[in-house]
Amino acid sequence: MPKDYNISVIPGDGTGPEVVAEGIKVLKTVSEKFGFSLNFNHYDLGGEHYMASGEILPDNTLDLLSKTDAIYLGAIGHPDVKPGILEKGILLKLRFYFDQYINLRPVKLYEGVQTPIKGKGPEDIDFVVVRENTEGLYAGAGGCLKRGTPDEVAIQESINTRKGVERCIRYAFECCRKRNKRKKLTLCGKTNVLTFAFDLWERAFNEVGEEYPDIETDYAHVDAICMWMVKNPEWFDVIVTDNMFGDIITDLGAMIQGGMGIAAGANINPEGISMFEPIGGSAPKYTGKQIINPIAAISSAQIMLETLGESTASSLIEEGVIKVLRDDLKDVAAGKMGYTTQEVGDLVADYIVGN
Repeated sequence: MPKDYNISVIPGDGTGPEVVAEGIKVLKTVSEKFGFSLNFNHYDLGGEHYMASGEILPDNTLDLLSKTDAIYLGAIGHPDVKPGILEKGILLKLRFYFDQYINLRPVKLYEGVQTPIKGKGPEDIDFVVVRENTEGLYAGAGGCLKRGTPDEVAIQESINTRKGVERCIRYAFECCRKRNKRKKLTLCGKTNVLTFAFDLWERAFNEVGEEYPDIETDYAHVDAICMWMVKNPEWFDVIVTDNMFGDIITDLGAMIQGGMGIAAGANINPEGISMFEPIGGSAPKYTGKQIINPIAAISSAQIMLETLGESTASSLIEEGVIKVLRDDLKDVAAGKMGYTTQEVGDLVADYIVGN
């Protein structure tokens, strides 16, 4: 029986609505081809809505989102709204509310895309970062004392629970097994300085690893990971790490795979509602110019279909992305593609129709 999926869409700020429109175009095309149904419900959340109404993410909207199969997000961030208000009030709130405890970031260099790393090609850059997504420094524990005085003290605490750490590590082992490539899982941490938090991470990693004898394991400090991602990216298959380190190394990963315009991401709750988004941000200075690359948004939609169980449709989207990046685009950077945002979406959709 063909399936029906309800997708909540949050186009967001800046260029978010432009790239999301192309992702939806591709999703509609591939769903028609494979005979399943996607019902899209749009939610006006972001900077403009906040400035007009004072609302960030109302409880009644959370209730509606709770009835969905997945959330598709464009971008959050507005130049006229103080940093942190929208990010915490929408992005982090959604991740925490729906317990999206995995941030999944494929780092894959496609043929035809230039990497800044000399001498490296698609065969060298193909790994995944599994980032813990609901704990660590992002949990919001801490406070400020004597603010604005010479004696001011600011404390930001990193929260790491055995449950949170272990479920992230277990997901990473399963991801490594499913990829079935190098079958190597690397723990990224800082055991020589963050001795409490990463003692927990290392013990959980080693204990869970005993259940996966087919997976090779190793460890590296986060600073070494950054160095080796540039020097020897081919060493990596899957990397698992905490929230803060994952946030940092995935931006580095985006650069070595060609740029933010093609970097897709997902916030996963394997037992619940997941959210899919390009990681490049709202890029407000480009709003309305139709020059932003929508590939990251399209690839995020591809990960969404894979997560929902529509693997064949997901694979066809990736084939379209590969073809367009290899044969059509002059560059992946904004304004240098040789096509508008809408035209790039058309190219991927046309590939799906013809194959």
